[in-house]
Amino acid sequence: MMVFQSSAYGKVFVLDGALQLTEKDECAYQEMITHLPLCSLPNPQKVLLIGGGDGGILREISRHSSVLHIDICEIDMMLIDVYKEFFPDIAIGYEDSRVNLHVMDGSKFLTSAQRGTYDAIIVDAFDPIWQGHEIFEGSFLKLVREALRPGGIMCIQAESLWFPSLSIPKLIANCRHIFKGSVSYAWTLVPSYPSGTIGFMLCSTEEPCDVDFTHPINPIDNVDANNHHGVARGPLNFYNSEVHSAAFCLPSFAIARNDD
Repeated sequence: MMVFQSSAYGKVFVLDGALQLTEKDECAYQEMITHLPLCSLPNPQKVLLIGGGDGGILREISRHSSVLHIDICEIDMMLIDVYKEFFPDIAIGYEDSRVNLHVMDGSKFLTSAQRGTYDAIIVDAFDPIWQGHEIFEGSFLKLVREALRPGGIMCIQAESLWFPSLSIPKLIANCRHIFKGSVSYAWTLVPSYPSGTIGFMLCSTEEPCDVDFTHPINPIDNVDANNHHGVARGPLNFYNSEVHSAAFCLPSFAIARNDD
């Protein structure tokens, strides 16, 4: 682990030689991976976060007043302690009284979880560049599906659309085979990440109806206007309903490549 100060990005955290986040642009990733799924649900109440040990996603979940219970599985307690010491405005998510921390492997937690428990599961535990294909073709997502209620949503980081190895149709087909419901690829800008972008797969379980991920039915823009920020120390910096919808629009080169 390494934390250092950058003139352009503020404090930077590196783990095993790979950049994890910076103070400057962490909001783009944390807000999008959280609010894309939660704003696509009418009344999310129970949320599971796998990974996300920095606490930023917890901070963003806290903005949703409908949420009653938050479980987080993080395998490395030392990682959490480092974030709390050096990135308190991000790790503030742990101060939400709805948060229940489980220091254990997320797959093992899912194995013992009651079926149909969660409205949303957010997965922030894998490197989308090196581990992406294995995750989307393995048994892990089947455990996620079983833990979701009917119509529940999973959001997991996926590869950047700038990488030629990304096949959006293949990812969608694999996820649709597992989840049986609505599946969409979204992306956002994170300047400090490789290629400056990162992708997300959003998947819903079948029933009671299809989910239109492109139009948020549970917007939080107006909530911020009334200063209800959960444990966060201010309003949203990146996400809004317009950015939500735009995240599902692909640039021409990505459309052409995936039509081949």
